[in-house]
Amino acid sequence: MNKTKSIVAASLMLGLGLAACNSDGVHRNPGKTYAPDMTYSRAYDAYTANPNFTDSQTSRLPVTGTVARGHQLPDHLVEGDTTSYKSFTTTMRFNADELKEGNRLFNIYCAICHGPNLDGQGPLYTTGKFAAMPANFKDGKYLHMPVGQMYAAVKFGKNMMGSYASQIDYKQRWQIISYIKKVQSENGGDVFAFGSAAKAADSTAAKPQASTAPAVDKASKGATIKKG
Repeated sequence: MNKTKSIVAASLMLGLGLAACNSDGVHRNPGKTYAPDMTYSRAYDAYTANPNFTDSQTSRLPVTGTVARGHQLPDHLVEGDTTSYKSFTTTMRFNADELKEGNRLFNIYCAICHGPNLDGQGPLYTTGKFAAMPANFKDGKYLHMPVGQMYAAVKFGKNMMGSYASQIDYKQRWQIISYIKKVQSENGGDVFAFGSAAKAADSTAAKPQASTAPAVDKASKGATIKKG
């Protein structure tokens, strides 16, 4: 009997619950959303469709020619323009620590072929991996090579050497070239012109020099000089 009463009571409760769920088509307010502007984005999320653009893509590429903050403006060199290579240079000047970094970068990217002594005796050549000898930067053929030609070789590659444009940025290229020119200047090459000390010397030379004329004695000023 008690079991029967329990079943009847449970059935009534279930029926009342189902009846309560029937709103007769009336929408009930589920409550308020805290910070709805964070829950429901008013902006288009990345990688979602966007009807404001013809390609329906929300994520956009940067404007052509955009330079990231803190980065150098791109150079104007075009591959194959050898005339521009010869005149291309930089106003950048490097202190001792930056030249030391140029040496480190050279050992990472260049010494494998050109050798740590810049003599073309890198491991890839001395072990017989390549038949042709890499450039010997201490050879007369390269001692006076314009820095623009070296820069173009780093950026675009030359002969068996591939491009290093993706591995070495603008400043690092010039640091490496400056290091090479520093070594070349000590082995019969042109006078090194990329050091910060050289820049300071140039600015000092531009200053007007003090007069070396002998001082005039005020007491003798205006005195008449007698002829012998």
